[in-house]
Amino acid sequence: MARTKKETATTDAKKVQMLTPRVTEKASILTDASVYTFNVPPRTTKGEFKKLFVAQYKENPRKIAVINTPAKNVFRGGKRGVESGSKKMVVYLEKGKTIAFA
Repeated sequence: MARTKKETATTDAKKVQMLTPRVTEKASILTDASVYTFNVPPRTTKGEFKKLFVAQYKENPRKIAVINTPAKNVFRGGKRGVESGSKKMVVYLEKGKTIAFA
C-alpha cells in the first residue's frame, strides 16, 4: 500500500526530530568516552534509529542502548497531573571516534 503525502510528511518530520541530542551535564561528560545520548519519539525502534544515525553522521555505532523513562504522577498548583515519560537512545562509538552536532 502506497503512502499518502500526509503520511510521508509526518514520517519525514519525525525523522528530523528523531536525532535531537540530549544536552545535559552527564551526557556532555560521556562524549569524552565516545558515548552520545539522543532524545527520540516513544515509538522509535533501535533499527530505525540506527539507519538514521548512520545516514546523518556516517559512523557505525558499536552499541545502542534504549532507556525508557516512565510517566510520573505529580501534584502542582493544587492539581494532580501526569508528567509524560520519554525515551532516549545512548550510542556507543569505537574509542577515539567523535561526531559533530550541527
